[in-house]
Amino acid sequence: MQHLSTTEIAFLMVASQQVVLSLAWLVGAGLLPVSRRAMLEWALHAALSAASVGCFVVSVEPGDEAVRAIGNLCIVASLIALQRGVCHFFGCRQPWRWHVVVMLAAVVATAYGLDPQYVVWRVTVISGSLALLCFSTAWDLQAQAQRRLELRWGAALAIPVLLAGLVFAFRSFAAMAHPEALVSAVANTSFNAGSAMLYQIVALAFQLTLIALVVSQFVAELQNASRFDALTGLLNRRAFDEALAAEVQRSRRLVEAFSVLMLDADHFKDINDREGHAAGDRALQHLGTLLAAHMRDIDRVGRYGGEEFVVLLPGTAEQEARLTAERLRAKVEALPPRWQERALRLTVSIGVSQWRGEGDDVASLMARADEALYRAKEAGRNRVVV
Repeated sequence: MQHLSTTEIAFLMVASQQVVLSLAWLVGAGLLPVSRRAMLEWALHAALSAASVGCFVVSVEPGDEAVRAIGNLCIVASLIALQRGVCHFFGCRQPWRWHVVVMLAAVVATAYGLDPQYVVWRVTVISGSLALLCFSTAWDLQAQAQRRLELRWGAALAIPVLLAGLVFAFRSFAAMAHPEALVSAVANTSFNAGSAMLYQIVALAFQLTLIALVVSQFVAELQNASRFDALTGLLNRRAFDEALAAEVQRSRRLVEAFSVLMLDADHFKDINDREGHAAGDRALQHLGTLLAAHMRDIDRVGRYGGEEFVVLLPGTAEQEARLTAERLRAKVEALPPRWQERALRLTVSIGVSQWRGEGDDVASLMARADEALYRAKEAGRNRVVV
């Protein structure tokens, strides 16, 4: 280490950091299979970043243009791996054509720039390509974080890679405007040493944003698991009760009626006993999908437990709720679930209850809906009772 300059030591620290981060992403890929593909891409990004910095450090002699060229290609490939990992993480479309074009441009510029007299063109094209990759990745990050993870601060995740893009863009323009200013990336200058340390901080900050993405995804999955039924994808009982409480508050504020439907699959035990529990699960999934597909956007559908479902109808009085319930009952009867190439007979009984305003409470509302459902069962099933 004694023969290394301050700048070379700084760049080796950057390379070491990237190696550690690459290993960390590999461990994460082994432990968290849900995001494994993205983590493997990010591990490749960090490894290629380390390789590119290592190439720049060892290519200190004038005749080492080929090694520097390999370093250029490594850093372009690292940012392509980075963007691909972001796209895999969010499940969005891969911009592979764009990546092919950028990589081909980098290869041509690198080959052309092996001649020292054309090094300016190599630096300009490579730096410009890196800037465009950073800007494109920053856009994907902020857009997908807000859309898919519903993060209001999603734009903040793109700041580190956006800053890196601005640095690369500045280097590209500087190469064209002042080619005489181009020196070796690891020349022992205070500017290069400071740049290496700044790059280390920015790279670490960006890796932390990737970690924040993974954490946000798991938080979202936990919230989703705590609110939605695993079998049908509908609201679970807890989430439905929350929606019902919120609708009570809204109804009291606006003095507006709303209704609740309570549905139960008729003779569901017979399906389980005759066809097996897998068929029963298929019938419940079919029923949940059917209910969700035929309700308004403002309605809330939930699985209350077993084969019992509930529907919240905001702004809907008793008679309109009865018509909705009758329409649902007819749909369920007309569209039976399929199991092993044959239809399973499935009908529902439905109880309807309307919120009575001041003096009413949620427990009474649900008790009335349950009582109506019980009467529908007693009256022969496959019917609606208010």
